[in-house]
Amino acid sequence: MSQKNTIDHSKRGLFSRFSNKKKIHPLIQQRLPWVGNEASFVSQCTQCEKCIAACEENIIVKGDGGFPIVDFTKGECTFCEGCAQSCPENLFDLTVATAFSHKVSINESCLAKQSVECRSCSDMCETQAIRFQLVLGNVAQPQINLDVCNGCGGCIAACPTSAISMTLEEQT
Repeated sequence: MSQKNTIDHSKRGLFSRFSNKKKIHPLIQQRLPWVGNEASFVSQCTQCEKCIAACEENIIVKGDGGFPIVDFTKGECTFCEGCAQSCPENLFDLTVATAFSHKVSINESCLAKQSVECRSCSDMCETQAIRFQLVLGNVAQPQINLDVCNGCGGCIAACPTSAISMTLEEQT
């Protein structure tokens, strides 16, 4: 096996406190859709950047070690399959039911949870996984329907307080 494609993950955070880069929640930067096993992806990806060029939303960027990742702070995944179709390797499995293994969660820095009217995430949620429920004496509060959330990330870039993050879906 070539040294080019091996990464020692144990040393990644060694100098992270010296970085000027904005810290982003790790699940806001995610592997590409329809890519299952992380180890298999890292060993087979040639870092050709064809998936980056094919992304119609420009949300696929070069991540750690030069491997492509989806950065949801740049926008949402439209599931166009451009990344999968442009890949010369056999990394994508378009037959799986869901493209991503994560769902959204909203933390306490949400404006609505601070009694400030905001529905930016709901406006961007095409599947209507985020809806707002009226509350007596307060602004409407976000409610997430995880059954319809497809993990596209459209709500993340829209949130003015970065209150939305991704959580791994529970395996049953």
